[in-house]
Amino acid sequence: MYKKTALYIAFIFTMMININCKNETKKESISFSLKNTANLLLMDKEISIRKEMIPVNDKSKKYLIVLEGNDTIPSQTDDIDNDGEWDELFFVMNFEPNESKNIQLIWADKTPKYMVLTSARFGKRASLTSPVKPATKEIMLANELPKSLGYQQYQTDGPSWENDKIGFRHYLDGRNAKDLFGKKTTKMSPENVGINAKGEVEDNYHVMEDWGRDILAVGNSVGLGGYALTTETELMRLGVTVDDSINNVEKTTFQIRTEGPVKSELTFTYENWKTNDRNYVVNETTTIVPGKYGYQNTVIFKGLKGDETLAVGLVNINNDRPLQIIDQNEEFVILLTHDKQTYNKEWWLGMALIVPKKEYLGYTEAPKTGNLSNTYLAKLKIENDKPVSYYAIAGWELSDIKFKDPAYFKAYVINIADQLAAKIDIKINN
Repeated sequence: MYKKTALYIAFIFTMMININCKNETKKESISFSLKNTANLLLMDKEISIRKEMIPVNDKSKKYLIVLEGNDTIPSQTDDIDNDGEWDELFFVMNFEPNESKNIQLIWADKTPKYMVLTSARFGKRASLTSPVKPATKEIMLANELPKSLGYQQYQTDGPSWENDKIGFRHYLDGRNAKDLFGKKTTKMSPENVGINAKGEVEDNYHVMEDWGRDILAVGNSVGLGGYALTTETELMRLGVTVDDSINNVEKTTFQIRTEGPVKSELTFTYENWKTNDRNYVVNETTTIVPGKYGYQNTVIFKGLKGDETLAVGLVNINNDRPLQIIDQNEEFVILLTHDKQTYNKEWWLGMALIVPKKEYLGYTEAPKTGNLSNTYLAKLKIENDKPVSYYAIAGWELSDIKFKDPAYFKAYVINIADQLAAKIDIKINN
């Protein structure tokens, strides 16, 4: 009898502990409802919840975990304004058409180890004989180009960024063009891409590896998603070419602002960009998230005189087919090419720009020669201190064999434009 009573008391005590724990978890959780307002299947849809929307239940715990039912959703908190404090909780989710979902935010002492689906990389050597060392920021002055230094100081000529689908790189060495890494795997590429066994900068990424390779000929274009300014009489390149020893940008500042499992973001600032009788300052933010064969770019200008147009590049060095313009939805216009646009026209590659319709002013084509050449240029309206965002998309046949088909690539880009236009309604439940 004593044993039965003792067991009963122990059972009641255990139940009380479990109830208290459940109540505590409920108390410390924050419930949000997410509603897909579009009649469209959304894959890896970006969700951003601002910090001010999230009540602080336990100041001793600084990490947030996102739960959908019993599933943990990979997420990250990011410092958007560089004040040392996070401003945004970010994650991606899939939604059925018009679907509503509930999520729980839980404060925790640490975060789970998530699968890495985005990455950013930058390396620099201090001298010709110094090994490349990883870095997260850089300041480059006008006289620090490879032609004046006598060597290339940057791994892969500048920073690179990637997700589970595709990779890109930016020519920080004064050219400011955007190049393309085709990927054959969802894993992140090795950290030593662009470095040899001695730690030296080496162009070893134009050779096919298990992860993929550089596939795009850029030349004197601005690549896929690089940009310039135009007026009625001028075409002004931001920066210079590989043959120049002095930059037309006095000071270039770069930083990897965030590198996380579901978002990586890079920032560039170009101070005193002097072109003809003009002087500009440009702030640029480059963002990549999982699931899409592309990235987002946002630019903000200062010093505009009012007659300038933003010109976003879509390189056409190896393209023999006409440019397609697709007025897709209320938000976006698409500029698209599809051909064997890789080095030596070896593989099929589709490329596209998805640009905001309210800023779109048509397109032009750069000359075949000169310091900015061989590219289509989407013209966008710009104003001082007003951000303009656009997307650069690329589909390589070795990433997905169906990208050989121009109709498939076109349908893919149209779907991405529709997904980008779709809105998620976010509300707190408690």
